[in-house]
Amino acid sequence: MPLLDHHHPPLIRTHPRRSFHSAWAAAMARLLNAGVLPPGYYALPNADRDGPIEVDVAALQLPGSADAPAERPWAPSDPPLSVATAWPGTDEVNVEIVREDGDPRLAAAVELISPRNEDRATAREAFAHKCANQLNRGCGLVVVDAVTTRRANVHAGIFTAVGAEAPAALPPGLSAVSYRALGGETDGQLQAWPAALAVGEPLPTLPLWLGALAVPLDLEASYTAACADLRIRQGTLRALDGSGG
Repeated sequence: MPLLDHHHPPLIRTHPRRSFHSAWAAAMARLLNAGVLPPGYYALPNADRDGPIEVDVAALQLPGSADAPAERPWAPSDPPLSVATAWPGTDEVNVEIVREDGDPRLAAAVELISPRNEDRATAREAFAHKCANQLNRGCGLVVVDAVTTRRANVHAGIFTAVGAEAPAALPPGLSAVSYRALGGETDGQLQAWPAALAVGEPLPTLPLWLGALAVPLDLEASYTAACADLRIRQGTLRALDGSGG
């Protein structure tokens, strides 16, 4: 299923954005739990971590389970973008990948951007700082921006929040970016795997980093599953839009 416009009619009337995002997060968690995450990890959609912070999809590692194997059949490409940064000592997504050693701790997260994340400068800054905090703690992060009613560059804000200059190669508008934080206060590095999105085009597969291990996050497969769960079909949408079946 190619990417649809969920922010204009007919979908904004028939399938409100919050409902669809919840279904997409649930589909991502199902996909990750169906053999993508290594043994001992599991994913949760719409996880409420530490009070008001909600994560779209989270992954946790069960206590006492062995670490993931060092080698996996799937491996991502080298990062197209990499910038130096300094990771200060710490201080929060909406698929969250969490690791458990005794108490659960965040290992990686997937954020699905909403218009409210982009509609004013304070909201963009708050979102960027939330992502920066996750990266600062060594968490993998994927940010998906499929909002067609705004054109704010949330990814530039994330680079700024970690004290780095946003690369010119960041995709403007609709996009998905995977992030990985390396190093510490003196040798920090932020790596990024960016992909431009477009309505009517398939979605990419991006690496979701669990420490030194990457697993594939198939956005197209999870998106198609969410559309099927909610009975979103292109022919039905054309009929609702008055353009024929």
